[in-house]
Amino acid sequence: MSGAELTASGADLPRLSRTAHGRPAAPVRIIHLGLGNFFRAHAAWYTEHAPDAAEWGIAAFTGRSPAAAESLAEQDGLYTLLVRGPQAPQPEVVSSLSAVHPGADLDALRDYFSRPEVAVVTLTVTEAGYRRDADGGLDLRDEAVRADVAALKADPRQGVVTTTPGRLVAGLLARRAAGAGAIAIVPNDNVPHNGAMVSHVVADLVAEVDQTLQLWIDEHVSFVTTMVDRITPRTTDTDCADVRSLAGVDDPEVVPTEPFTEWVLAGDFPGGRPAWDAVGARFVDEVAPFEQRKLWMLNGSHSLMAYGASILGHETVADAIADPQVRQWVQEWWDAAGRHLPLPEAEVTAYREALLERYSNANIRHLLAQIAADGSQKIPIRATPVISAELEQGPASPGALRLVSAWVAHLRGAGAPVTDTQSDLLRGLVDGSVDNGVDRVLEWLGLGDKGLAATIVQQVESLEAQGKEVQ
Repeated sequence: MSGAELTASGADLPRLSRTAHGRPAAPVRIIHLGLGNFFRAHAAWYTEHAPDAAEWGIAAFTGRSPAAAESLAEQDGLYTLLVRGPQAPQPEVVSSLSAVHPGADLDALRDYFSRPEVAVVTLTVTEAGYRRDADGGLDLRDEAVRADVAALKADPRQGVVTTTPGRLVAGLLARRAAGAGAIAIVPNDNVPHNGAMVSHVVADLVAEVDQTLQLWIDEHVSFVTTMVDRITPRTTDTDCADVRSLAGVDDPEVVPTEPFTEWVLAGDFPGGRPAWDAVGARFVDEVAPFEQRKLWMLNGSHSLMAYGASILGHETVADAIADPQVRQWVQEWWDAAGRHLPLPEAEVTAYREALLERYSNANIRHLLAQIAADGSQKIPIRATPVISAELEQGPASPGALRLVSAWVAHLRGAGAPVTDTQSDLLRGLVDGSVDNGVDRVLEWLGLGDKGLAATIVQQVESLEAQGKEVQ
């Protein structure tokens, strides 16, 4: 193998290390659940750049797979954030992860929760990770949830849990037992009112395990609501190769992201927090207007492209928005959603323009198939509220319905593959004729207006026909 080939593969390049980069680990004061790319591009980045970062190290835990923890441990928790804007990509070493653990390391999790100096727990586990039922509470019929309940009832100190609610409750039981004091729980997932949502699922699990813990939680735990935004695709071989070329290191844990980032938070931090506001985070009294803007305008249009544009053969957001037909679908969706936002028209218009600029950034390969995952968790909070708002003022516009139509076509096998925790149920809903499938989906979404079905059926049939043309 030649020297050039060795460099391209990374075989002759060093891995990241704290010794080589002069990055001592900060003392752990934050626990994070969900060691994925978004967290590393977002909350970990804010912590890295906070002026008091030297006081706020993060102990991060993976989800089901230990792979990221194992790989990051080999480079002392360091990784490269590769910011891809319209110009040349910019690599940056992030060092805010002081410790990394597989999610199954419950001894370490309980130990961190027991430490008085640990003051914040952040989470990025996606909507599905909270194991909610159709009413928004904890799904007590879920087998993993039931196993966690049994484990914690049998052994509150060492019971083996696997779900996010289970890990939180196990940690809080350990913290109470240690007398460690107040702590803030900060979810960073795209779920409306996510602070209240986490409080709800935790309370539901506590009610099954140890009702006395709820009194302690009420006095010692705050649940912070957030709105988060930074497009962060999956890492590719190209990202790693670019870091090898630009930074001269072999980093399999590269995280690509866009220049834009936003974090809005509302709630108390009784044990303190990093000075995230000094690097752009916004602390407000009410997150809801920002949350609604993002869920409807950004996340809603993302889902529309994930299902509709993938049917047309597109793979990325940038490819999709460059298609005049897809761009028109997105504009029509924004017209419908924007009418019902509690924000000035000028602000909505500016946000739309900013989104178009971000979507058109071809240096970010945000895969539509990635966005399409877990639609059962996303469509009810991205599409249904907009359609309901339309119906309150008259007939729903076709542009407001196309997201549901594209999702139905997706569930019927068109476009991106179906990856969903409720895939069996969803495929059952759309089995058979388009008419019957649409009726069942609308009923499942709680959209009982009979005038919607005809338009959605027509849109589904049109999408499926277009999909066959590009096959």
